[in-house]
Amino acid sequence: MALASTEKVVLGSIAFAIFWVLAVFPTVSFLPIGRTAGSLLGAMLMVVFGVVSPDQAYAAIDLPILGLLFGTMVVSIYLERADMFKYLGMMLSWKSKGAKDLLCRICLISAISSALFTNDTSCVVLTEFVLKTARQHNLPPHPFLLALASSANIGSSATPIGNPQNLVIAIQSKISFGNFLIGILPAMLIGVFVNVVILICMYWKLLSIQKDEEDVAVEVYSQEEMNAHRFSPATLSHTSQDLNSRLELMAVQSPLHMSGNLGHVEALRNRAISSETEIQKDPIVTLDSARNSNASKEAAKDVSTQVKEETILSKRFASMDRLIDKLSVRSSEEKEDFITKWKKLLWKSCVYLVTIGMLIALLMGLNMSWTAITAALALVVLDFKDARPSLEKVSYSLLIFFCGMFITVDGFNRTGIPSALWDLMAPYSRIDHVSGIVILAIVILVMSNLASNVTVLLLGARVAASAAAISAADEKKAWLILAWVSTIAGNLSLLGSAANLIVCEQARRDPQFGYTLSFWTHLKFGVPSTLIVTAIGLALIR
Repeated sequence: MALASTEKVVLGSIAFAIFWVLAVFPTVSFLPIGRTAGSLLGAMLMVVFGVVSPDQAYAAIDLPILGLLFGTMVVSIYLERADMFKYLGMMLSWKSKGAKDLLCRICLISAISSALFTNDTSCVVLTEFVLKTARQHNLPPHPFLLALASSANIGSSATPIGNPQNLVIAIQSKISFGNFLIGILPAMLIGVFVNVVILICMYWKLLSIQKDEEDVAVEVYSQEEMNAHRFSPATLSHTSQDLNSRLELMAVQSPLHMSGNLGHVEALRNRAISSETEIQKDPIVTLDSARNSNASKEAAKDVSTQVKEETILSKRFASMDRLIDKLSVRSSEEKEDFITKWKKLLWKSCVYLVTIGMLIALLMGLNMSWTAITAALALVVLDFKDARPSLEKVSYSLLIFFCGMFITVDGFNRTGIPSALWDLMAPYSRIDHVSGIVILAIVILVMSNLASNVTVLLLGARVAASAAAISAADEKKAWLILAWVSTIAGNLSLLGSAANLIVCEQARRDPQFGYTLSFWTHLKFGVPSTLIVTAIGLALIR
């Protein structure tokens, strides 16, 4: 493609430069409007300057990628509600040996999940969890965020469904899923390992900080306290035993008190008999009067004793009734909690099954965006509630950012600058020479970060055609090299891939553990990691 007119080249370059500056420095002093507004501004300038027409701008928006991103966001929201993050945290923290061990686990899980779920999905799902875990252990978040994003990009290179550019390459090259996996898997595994080593070496001191034991104790106490209030068969058994013991104790105590009162009456009777014997020595009139007096006193005492006993027994039976009522209410509440617990467990199982079904559909090669949207809507229906609270959690600003980026990048490509650069390097990028492979990799790295790794694939057919003139094996190798380098190039800078932007935006927007991953922080790690991992992969791809 030849260069466009001088006017379009200049104006298109200005619009792209404004977009690039605002995307890299969202809070720049002369125009602190942020990444999302910056992408819309770049897109609007491309249309106003006449670099692209309004119809071309609408056509430049990649709806399948937006649909995939939206669907994965919704699925991740429901996975969070289903406590997937908690279970994943338990798996990562199980017998953890410190920050370095946690970093290795994040890299491994991120790479594997990206190969199966795409790197964008993994970053959407795992960013908040990684950020929360780092904050809870009083560790700096950026090594773990870099580990998540970089490992997601490396892991996604292994399969055709790992990222959008791999999907395009698999369709254009007609390479089967198995051949694609076998061709890149060794490079991916070694690349993840080398990436972990680089992260540990660069952040050795930060990762050596011991976590705060007080915070851990508080966290453990909260978990134990929460478990103590949950329903369990052991709690129910203890309650039943306590009820039985109380009833038995009250049943035993009541006869004891009644026998004590009867003994008191017998003592009064014996005392009256002894008095009667002594009075027999006196005259008959005195004896009769004494007998009448003692009998009346005895009858009065019997009546008062009986009233007291009835009062005590009535109070005890009333307290027993109140206790039984309380225990019955508690038992009914525990039963309701038990039913609620099983309903929630059933709903969680449905969420996990839908997610697994989405994964199987992606592995079968079905349309990625519609598969993700279908899974999202299935979860909305299964929830059987108003979906507005869940849909409000979707990062719509990120979707708008991608819309502006698609238009801006398309306008920049229409200036002819990326194509001219490619034509300049093509004669020196022959796939059958080591020097040609190195030059090809450098061109792809530069263009992937200036424009985007997806747009580089629009020119990939030229490389494959030149390689096909040599041999069929070289043609396959050219496609795999294009897939590997364009994917790993995303680790070079913050703008290199959508996964990086997702991690950055998700971390910045987190309401509790918000953290801003700067462009330069990413670049310091991205440059050495990208160059080393890319070189190792080029040596292993066949």
